[in-house]
Amino acid sequence: MTDTSSQIAFVQKEPIPESPPPSTAAGPVKWMRDNLFSGWLNSLLTLAALWAIYVILSGTLPWLLNGVWNADSLAECREILNGKTGACFAVLAERWNQLLFGFKYPADLYWRPTLAFVLLFVAVAPVLFFDLPRKLLMFTALYPFIAFYLIWGGTIWSPIFALAGFAAWYMVFERLGKNSFVQGFFGGAAVAAIVWGIGSFITGAIAPEEPFLQAVPSRDLGGFMLNMMLGVTCVSLSIPIGIVLALGRQSDMPLIKIICVVFIEFIRGVPLITLLFVASVMLAYFFPPDSTVDLFLRVVIMITVFSAAYIAEVIRGGLAALPTGQYEAADSLGLDYPQAMRLIILPQALKISIPGIVNVAVGLFKDTTLVSVISMFDLLGMIRGPILASTEWNGVYWELLGFAALLFFVVCYGISQYSQWLERRLATDHR
Repeated sequence: MTDTSSQIAFVQKEPIPESPPPSTAAGPVKWMRDNLFSGWLNSLLTLAALWAIYVILSGTLPWLLNGVWNADSLAECREILNGKTGACFAVLAERWNQLLFGFKYPADLYWRPTLAFVLLFVAVAPVLFFDLPRKLLMFTALYPFIAFYLIWGGTIWSPIFALAGFAAWYMVFERLGKNSFVQGFFGGAAVAAIVWGIGSFITGAIAPEEPFLQAVPSRDLGGFMLNMMLGVTCVSLSIPIGIVLALGRQSDMPLIKIICVVFIEFIRGVPLITLLFVASVMLAYFFPPDSTVDLFLRVVIMITVFSAAYIAEVIRGGLAALPTGQYEAADSLGLDYPQAMRLIILPQALKISIPGIVNVAVGLFKDTTLVSVISMFDLLGMIRGPILASTEWNGVYWELLGFAALLFFVVCYGISQYSQWLERRLATDHR
């Protein structure tokens, strides 16, 4: 036989490594071709957008980069700039404490609202993220009373009796809520109001002359701290009240349904600024003659009922979006009304309502700036009032308003990003 092994061509025993794709089929070039220059119209829009970005940056970057941070007045800023284009950020460096805490809150007590703000993240963490231990919810329940005492100070008995009123509400709700969610909610609220009233009377009688923490009246609150307090408090209160109003509007009991419908439609038909004037001027007439209701509390009541009416309609839309088979499934399992709402109906309705609730929450947080029209010096109230009224900084607008816009953007953008994450986390329909 003839040896033909020397005549056999070389056979590759290992696969040839993959060649890199052409530069036009991968990487930044492909992304630009697919997203920026996929057609003549997209190419034209991309060039127009780049030109607009160039015009904006060419005007704002020199103003930002040449900013002055060390000056005592606007006139001194202009002298330092010497005709150049530049921002006078010195107003932020000098008045940062007034922008954040107001101009009356004692400077040596800034640590108290700062600590309350830090603890806020600890308190909301187990509510926003489900993977954390449920034991942390105990601190979440105690946080409102801790924050109240840190910010306002005074006698410690006020938050203690407020906590007792909340505990009484929970006990009544647990007992009556088994038969009717609405009865348990409002029955517990009535008992909590009685406990709080008795506690306020006792607090006035036993309050010490020198409390552990210095008392700070509500009229001394201001700055962005006031916006955060109003936003967090009103959103936290309006969501459960909105749920109750939405369920009451769909109730089979005519009286409860009529009350909820009239309340929702009336509140939604009145501008928020009108309700704030009512809180400032007229709401005191609804309380006993000798009682002095704090303005902050009156504003919280009005903003809460305003946002609760809108959240109720959002949740009602989520309830209406559920198929009737979900209600029938709850009935087939033998669940009563509170169990069906808590275990089957409301979790699905709230998941559908997340975008609408977040929209109301973001709008409510921005609307807290309206309190400046009733002489409450929030962030915008501080800018329009004491800061711009001073002779040193009269004429500084872009720097102050830009700082306010940045703070509100950070908070609202964070809320929006969390809502998108929550929607993705709860998107279990097609798994």
